[in-house]
Amino acid sequence: MGLGQPFARPGRTLLTMAAIVLGVTTVTLATGLTSTMLAYSEAGRGGGGARVLVEAGGSGNGRTPPLLGDTEIEERLRSLPGAPQVRARALAQVTLVGQSRPAFADFYRGTSASYATQLAKGRLPEAAGEVMAGPAFLIQNGLEVGDRVTLALNGRQTSATIVGELIEGNARALEASWETLLPLVPDPRAVEYEVRLAPGADARAYAEAAEAVDPGLRASVSDSGNTATTTVVAFSSVFTVLLSIVASLGVFNTVLLGIRERRRDLGMLKSIGMTPRQVVAMTVTSVAGVGAVGGLLGIPLGVLAHRLVVDNVGVVNFPESMKNVWDAPQLTGLLLAGVAIAVLGALVPARSAARMTIAAALHTE
Repeated sequence: MGLGQPFARPGRTLLTMAAIVLGVTTVTLATGLTSTMLAYSEAGRGGGGARVLVEAGGSGNGRTPPLLGDTEIEERLRSLPGAPQVRARALAQVTLVGQSRPAFADFYRGTSASYATQLAKGRLPEAAGEVMAGPAFLIQNGLEVGDRVTLALNGRQTSATIVGELIEGNARALEASWETLLPLVPDPRAVEYEVRLAPGADARAYAEAAEAVDPGLRASVSDSGNTATTTVVAFSSVFTVLLSIVASLGVFNTVLLGIRERRRDLGMLKSIGMTPRQVVAMTVTSVAGVGAVGGLLGIPLGVLAHRLVVDNVGVVNFPESMKNVWDAPQLTGLLLAGVAIAVLGALVPARSAARMTIAAALHTE
């Protein structure tokens, strides 16, 4: 049998195929997780600039209360240069009627369109009696989108409908529209104002201007980085490289064994004029087809593994837009990854075979 079929033995061919499938599956999984996490890190940014958080002082945080009224502060912050979006937040500890544990509720007022990307399903609360929460809160309380709950605070109650589920959230917290707070607190006041600046706006300058609005305000620039996302992306990249190397070593081993078993065939081919470059090309191309088949098998396995991982995170509910991260160019690249793993694994043994002399190849005959 010629050297052109170094994997004629079924057992060795299966080992090579398994190594390539493992490598392509890993690359596919890591690529999918990286794309999902990058999309997750962009959730809520809405294509805008930096975020500035403006806290209002009061008895609860030990600082001097603002001199201006709640709505007047929001109007002043909105009038500052570079602040197209301002959202006020009030915080209250409420009780869900029928539940034993209290919940922390954030009530929002103001621009909210860019925050729709933080939703896994449903929509943002917009009118009175509308709330949303993360998957951990909903699971813990046995709730889902569409259910009705009753919020209680200081002897007052109001009914609300869960209209949306966040991608993530605190297991003891929910979010609601500002109008939902009014039946519970007759004269509510915001404790924080989140300002989304226009692209290119100077966040530090805005923070200084916001503090100058009222002595009871403290502004800080929110860090736009996501350490967890960076860690996952870095880990998946290293994981991909390491397992791709392992897969290539598996191919290297089987090709090397095949060449050693066919030293006589190699010597005969060289004796009739085959050049070293032709030996390398023949050996590498003989495994390229196996690499392509391994890529075809590894891609669906990687896609399935990616879906199993992102569907079972538990505290995070990724929307379909963050799960469907594959496109034709990306899948083509993953298919070529199988060929690349096979070629890289076969290249060193192929060059070794090309350097082998006719006498060395026929030495055992």
